[in-house]
Amino acid sequence: MSENNTLLEKLDGLVARFEEVSTLITDPSVIADQKRYVKLTKEYKELGDLIKVRKEYLQCLNGLEEAKIMMSESDPELKEMAREEIAACEARIPELEEEIKLLLIPADPQDDRNAILEIRGGTGGDEAAIFAGDLFRMYSKYCERKGWKMEVSSSSEGTSGGFKEIICSISGEKVYGTLKYESGVHRVQRVPATETQGRVHTSAASVAVLPEAEPFDVEINEGEIKWDTFRSGGAGGQNVNKVESGVRLRYNWKNPNTGIVEEILIECTETRDQPKNKERALSRLRTFIYDKEHQKYIDDIASKRKTMVSTGDRSAKIRTYNYPQGRITDHRINYTIYNLSAFMDGDIQDCIDHLIVAENAERLKESEL
Repeated sequence: MSENNTLLEKLDGLVARFEEVSTLITDPSVIADQKRYVKLTKEYKELGDLIKVRKEYLQCLNGLEEAKIMMSESDPELKEMAREEIAACEARIPELEEEIKLLLIPADPQDDRNAILEIRGGTGGDEAAIFAGDLFRMYSKYCERKGWKMEVSSSSEGTSGGFKEIICSISGEKVYGTLKYESGVHRVQRVPATETQGRVHTSAASVAVLPEAEPFDVEINEGEIKWDTFRSGGAGGQNVNKVESGVRLRYNWKNPNTGIVEEILIECTETRDQPKNKERALSRLRTFIYDKEHQKYIDDIASKRKTMVSTGDRSAKIRTYNYPQGRITDHRINYTIYNLSAFMDGDIQDCIDHLIVAENAERLKESEL
């Protein structure tokens, strides 16, 4: 029972905090402080999940005790009921303990955020750009399945199709927490469409998934932003060369980690509506600065916790897509499956689930719960 007691002690300590937070989020002065309110409502939800599991855990422990007492009854029917209750509780208790341990590990505070997804063709020329396009299609299909919204903010097409680079924002529930495992180098082995001899080539594309910054995460002096507008290129149509809907933003930013002032340049030609393009360019500026400022924080975590799943190293080769054999291999967890065409159609959840399980197992080991 000692493990039960430690877990219960940890959970009992959270009950008072849960009650405190539930009072705080109804306080008008807290609601007025947007940043604090958002933080507290998130904590309220997380604590609520723990309190719910604690309740079931206590019911199981008490049920087990009562059933053991009932076993001394002479009535065979009561004894049978007690036996069933004991079996049910003994099966459920370890499951609940695992659930509680995972809930007690502090979640990455970024997990609930929306994300910016950047895909770039790497080594392999035209074929790398085509593969970057295939990855973009794979993530688009996956987002559709999840009911997430994906918006392209800029792209540069490859000469034979696909993309040299494509950047998009994805919004929905726990987007960053789900997609963060996709950051890294993706390698493809296949006969390129551009190859005449039928030889298998190896190319690569890099994927970066960044947590989108909230407006109050980053201090930007909007008066210092220099804006230019220009006409968006694109396939014909009445509007194309008459309206300056594309926007370009320049901003001088002092990197707090190095003290060096850098000029940030962002273009957005996504919509025909200039104010919308401005808004999206600003959102990308925030995310860019947030990512840079947090890189130090990410590096600190990575040096403390180089788990095989999320090393924080964007140059690591994480996955190989082998077309001749129809095989996908994720090198971080030695996960191999032979359903390449379904995978490229966005059926990637199983792989992500395995990565989450591996990451949680490592974090459990570290937290020694």
